[in-house]
Amino acid sequence: MRIVVDVSPLSHPRTGVGNYIRGSLLGLAEAGGHEIVAFAPASRRGKREIEESLDGIAVEHRLPVLPAAHAVRTAWSRLGRPAAERVVGGFDVLHFSDWMYPPQRSGLRSTMIHDLVPVHFPEWVHSRTRRMHGAKYRHAARSCDVVIVNSRFTGDDVAETFSVPPARIHVAYPGVDSGFTPDGERYDLGRPYVLTVATLEPRKNLTALVEAHRLLGDELALAVTGAAGWGAQAALDVEGIVRLGYTLPQDLPRLYRGASVVVYPSLFEGFGMPIVEAMACGVPVVASSHPSMDEACGEAAVRADPEDPDAIAAAIRSALDRRDELVPKGLEHARSFTWLANGLAHLAAWEAAP
Repeated sequence: MRIVVDVSPLSHPRTGVGNYIRGSLLGLAEAGGHEIVAFAPASRRGKREIEESLDGIAVEHRLPVLPAAHAVRTAWSRLGRPAAERVVGGFDVLHFSDWMYPPQRSGLRSTMIHDLVPVHFPEWVHSRTRRMHGAKYRHAARSCDVVIVNSRFTGDDVAETFSVPPARIHVAYPGVDSGFTPDGERYDLGRPYVLTVATLEPRKNLTALVEAHRLLGDELALAVTGAAGWGAQAALDVEGIVRLGYTLPQDLPRLYRGASVVVYPSLFEGFGMPIVEAMACGVPVVASSHPSMDEACGEAAVRADPEDPDAIAAAIRSALDRRDELVPKGLEHARSFTWLANGLAHLAAWEAAP
């Protein structure tokens, strides 16, 4: 098959969605046997970001440079012409992500849905995200032969919310990059620390984590890494909290390894990639008890009510006490998430489509 994959989100610094796209292409290339094309209309800077992200992955690049690329992608999706074949040639599968839904004349139509946060909790996201994703979800529900999701939780949510037949929905769990291992350099903060990895936005629930950290006293520092976000912000400029800002994906493993505990108190996720990344690095994990994170956690994390700082603080103490039990469980659980398996799941979904 000739498979065209929309990689538009890679035109910005990578967070969860971008990491998933990159990993999926890695898995598809590793699976072999098909022609994989990474496609995105992008600015010059965006094209450089995409090429850096895809460096070393054996896929064809189709990255036309356009001024005002975001506006062009949006207009193309809404206008519904010209067909994608005019830009990238013929294909068997067109698989698009969150930022555009280009028209096509033929071939299988496929999309990725990471979560339905903009639909269920519009107050948690940027206004542009609400507009862009809402339109994409409605269009995908009507037009796509295949909908790929990153968890069974998200798949069930898509089926219920948009009445997509379950037979069209396929789970492709995220993988863990090879650099996420217990062995290697550890970040030294100068004292033991709790780590959280999150874009600074309301859904990530850092206010509750800051309060839980206060309840722990001065036992541990709290290190916060993640890009600047939007909405109401937690008070992070206080004693014992270290703001690390955006961290490049390749630098995250040493932050995980250096931590005493990784805490992921999100209110809602599609999957929760930092949970398994931390486990793969040999660190005990505390995670929100919301069911959207059940598949990421398995039986290897300490769960806590994300809206109860006392429960989060107690879970952190429990994770410290149970380190010898949790680390082996986490390592075993994380081993089941590979990008090769992700790529094979994509291929199986496309091959099974009528």
